[in-house]
Amino acid sequence: MATIDLTKETFQSTINDNEIVFIDFWASWCGPCKSFAPIYDSISEKYGDVVFAKVNTEEEQELAASFQIRSIPTLMILRDQIVIFSQAGMLPESALDELVAKTKELDMDQVRAEIQAQQAG
Repeated sequence: MATIDLTKETFQSTINDNEIVFIDFWASWCGPCKSFAPIYDSISEKYGDVVFAKVNTEEEQELAASFQIRSIPTLMILRDQIVIFSQAGMLPESALDELVAKTKELDMDQVRAEIQAQQAG
């Protein structure tokens, strides 16, 4: 699957309708973003069961602000509508590939239990 562009209008349905969503927050003027784009695109072609989305922070400032994006590129991963990873800076292809594998292996029942325990305590 190729990457898709996320907007404020398509964000919620994309997150709700897909188990795993990787989001690349980027801007056209950002050098590291331009370097990361081919890596991100390459990995997106490898995993048809994962949504790889991009948010142009210049065009979607409200969306970027809602996730407190302060540096770009920033990679964010959601699984079952829960943010499980967020990191600024570009990643090499091997690290991104490993992140996809780890995301798929994650025990979401355990994640939800940990979130519940943090909220309770």
